[in-house]
Amino acid sequence: MEEKPLIVALTLNQEAFDFFTALRTQHFPPDRNYLSAHLTLFHHLPPNQPEILEHLSLICQKQATIPLQVTGLMRLGQGVAYQVAGEQLQQLHLALQKEWEPFLTPQDRQKLRPHITVQNKVTPAQAQELERQLTATFSPFAITGTGLTVWEYAGGPWDFYRQFDFQP
Repeated sequence: MEEKPLIVALTLNQEAFDFFTALRTQHFPPDRNYLSAHLTLFHHLPPNQPEILEHLSLICQKQATIPLQVTGLMRLGQGVAYQVAGEQLQQLHLALQKEWEPFLTPQDRQKLRPHITVQNKVTPAQAQELERQLTATFSPFAITGTGLTVWEYAGGPWDFYRQFDFQP
């Protein structure tokens, strides 16, 4: 049986998770909405490298929760996402990139552009309309990264694999 690649996402505080998941439920095509809200850090890590999980465990034992700012909206072509900013998140991502460099795909070697997608797989006109609606009432707000969640990519849905909490 082929092993499934791993995905690493930032775990969000419950209020932020609920807010963004509700928007996904409302605006994502139901037949394409396999996932709850997430902020992906790494898209395709090899499942057969135990040092990846060992390193995540060690990092998260030392990492305090990460303050983040939701700064605006961005169009994805066929969708809309909220932009997220946080220097500590960028530093954590860079440290993980350096540690895992031999395992990274070209996509995972890129600079992190943190975002939370609330709509995708729609027409450009639908995406433009939702971006307009959400921008009209948007004000920046704070959220918190509370840990890292590891998922197995199952060809559409993601299967929960492991959770690593940051220290409060």
